[in-house]
Amino acid sequence: MNWFDYLVWAWIAIPIIIFPILLKIRVPYGRHTTSGLGPMIDNHWSWFWMEVPALLTFPLFAIFGPTEKDVLSWVLIALWSLHYINRVLIFPFRIRTKGKKMPLIISVSAAFFNLMNGFVNGYYIGFVNGLSGDLFHIISLMGIIIFITGFIINNIADSKLITLRKQGNGYQIPRGWLFKYISCPNFFGEIIEWIGFALVARNLPALSFAIWTFCNLAPRAKNHHSWYKKYFSGYPEDRKIVLPYLW
Repeated sequence: MNWFDYLVWAWIAIPIIIFPILLKIRVPYGRHTTSGLGPMIDNHWSWFWMEVPALLTFPLFAIFGPTEKDVLSWVLIALWSLHYINRVLIFPFRIRTKGKKMPLIISVSAAFFNLMNGFVNGYYIGFVNGLSGDLFHIISLMGIIIFITGFIINNIADSKLITLRKQGNGYQIPRGWLFKYISCPNFFGEIIEWIGFALVARNLPALSFAIWTFCNLAPRAKNHHSWYKKYFSGYPEDRKIVLPYLW
């Protein structure tokens, strides 16, 4: 193995190690934000600045690296860009969180993750192995379908939550659609997005992103689920956390 392989394996080990810890703590963001964590930053701009490293780093390394790229490599670049153009240039300015702030340390930590994640995935395509494989392989096609499905689920869920906030009555119980089965369809959509991406790419850095996504979002979903149950006495008892019918 070379230095890059060691780096990616170490990057994979981190979320696996911290996952049990994240299940027991509550990260102070959004509705869980607490004081005493230092400087705060506007919620909208926090989302922008912590996501923009991924939008820039991955395409720059992937496109301008010296490896030859095939069609599937460009599909991966397109899928990545689709997600992060939405997360950087659209989503932060759609959310209805006027006056809310996020601890700067949370924003900086997320920016570092996105910088590192964009680097390992982009560097692999641009400098290690730009030829990703056959676009029409059954696994690649399945991965693209799964990614697009996850992207749609994520955005529909976000839109429904934003619509609830527009009504101006504070937090409410989301109902209908996938909210009938799980508390956090937005996180569920993002999890399956990056599983789909890993199936398309079939490389270790993409797998690392899928692992990171689950290990990060599943505990966040658990916190949201617990908060809903505590905040609303009539919260549906049979609603799962983030995986329909399972958890």
